[in-house]
This record gives sequence, structure tokens and C-alpha cells, in this order.
Amino acid sequence: DALFVGYGSMLMEGALATLVIAAVGAGIGLGYVTKSGQTLFGFQAWSTHYASWTAAAGLGNKIAAFVTGAANFISALGIPKSIAIVIMGVFVASFAGTTLDTATRIQRYIISEIAIDLKMPVLSKRYPATAIAVILAGLLAFANGANGAGALTLWPMFGAVNQTLSALALIVITLYLRSKGGYKWLVSGVPALFMAVMTFWASMLNESNFLSAKKILLLSVNGIIIFLVLWIVVEGIVKFFNTKPEQKEPSQPAEVEV
Repeated sequence: DALFVGYGSMLMEGALATLVIAAVGAGIGLGYVTKSGQTLFGFQAWSTHYASWTAAAGLGNKIAAFVTGAANFISALGIPKSIAIVIMGVFVASFAGTTLDTATRIQRYIISEIAIDLKMPVLSKRYPATAIAVILAGLLAFANGANGAGALTLWPMFGAVNQTLSALALIVITLYLRSKGGYKWLVSGVPALFMAVMTFWASMLNESNFLSAKKILLLSVNGIIIFLVLWIVVEGIVKFFNTKPEQKEPSQPAEVEV
């Protein structure tokens, strides 16, 4: 079921991304209400919301563009727009909730594995590991005060970490295809190399910017990311050349009864 679930989920994620792009682009043109209460349509609506980078900046404006555009699509099916906006608002909140749940679960697994390696079986159990994950997340969220925006300090690192994980996944796939023989590994090998190079390049640019701005925390975290990218690439290359393709056993001729 791994192929069905894994590949199928990627197709669904791609379809969702396409719908989101359509919503924040064409969807706004189906009806956009300005702050003054005026309803605009077509290019006028789009150009009003995206009048400048500053006008479209901020998490609120980005979510508003998606909710408005998607609600316009849904209202075309006969559902009142006010209800459609509520539906999409719940959808966005649910998406954030499932992301938080997944992140907590993955962090719990990591803490459990580290605790096992450190010979601390008590911390490897479900509830202690989950408590550590939640407490650390809470400390990060409220590091700058009660507004819960402390995690935004590390937000500039999100893209680099995300692409590092993408490079790691592509390298693992490349090693698997390498073991199967032939040149199938090129399908994921070329994207893996591209992803690793671009992530390293962007991280080096960030490192220079953080150094100039004297942002010590981001400078340190970004340095760790650069080290991890290099480590992943070197280890992947070594493993690639040490992986021998599987040899297919020659088929035995069928015996014919006389």
C-alpha cells in the first residue's frame, strides 16, 4: 500500500496546490469586497488586492485571498457566499490543526528515539515524550511574550529546513533506484542534486545576511542547516557509489516431460 498511499497523497497535494493557486488568482476576480464595502470583479478586483507587495504582505492578507477566492468557487455551486466563507475558514483552521498534530507526533518519535539511544527508557514512552515536545513548543511560542509569536523568530529558517528534507527524501529514493540497476536513479538523482545545491546556495546567502544583521540565533541555526546539507550530500554520494545494483538471477528453462 506504500505506493498507493505515498504516490496518491502526492497527487492529491499537487491537485490541492493547483486549486489554491486558482483561488488566490482567478477566484478573487469572481467577487472582492474592499474595506469601504465596494464589490469589485475581474482584473480590477485582483489588482486591488495585489496593488503592491506591501498590500498583499502579511499572513492575514494571504489567508484572506485564499478564503475569498475559494468561497467564490463554492458559491458558484449555489451555496451562499457567507456560508462558503465559514466553510473555508474552518478548512484553513483544520489544516493548521492537523499540521500541528503531525509536527507534535513526529517530534515525539524523535524524542523517543533519542531517549532510547541515551538509555533513558522513561522518556521514550508516549506521554513523557509528548509532554517534552509540547513544553518545548510552548517555550518557543511564548519566548517573546504572551502574544505567542516567538516561533516567528525562526520562521526565516522554515524554507531551508523544508528543502533540506526534500533533498534527503530524493536522495533516499535515488539510492533505492540505484539498487534496482539501470539508469532509473536519474529520475530522482538530478532533482536531488538540484535541490541540495539550491538549498546550500540559499543558506549561504542567508548566512551572509544574518552575519551582517548580527542575528546570532538565526546565524547559528542556519549554520547547522548548512552542515546538515553538506553531511547529507556527502553521505548520499558515498552510499551511492557503494551501492551495487541487484543482479537478476537467470531464469531456469522449464522442464518438458517426455
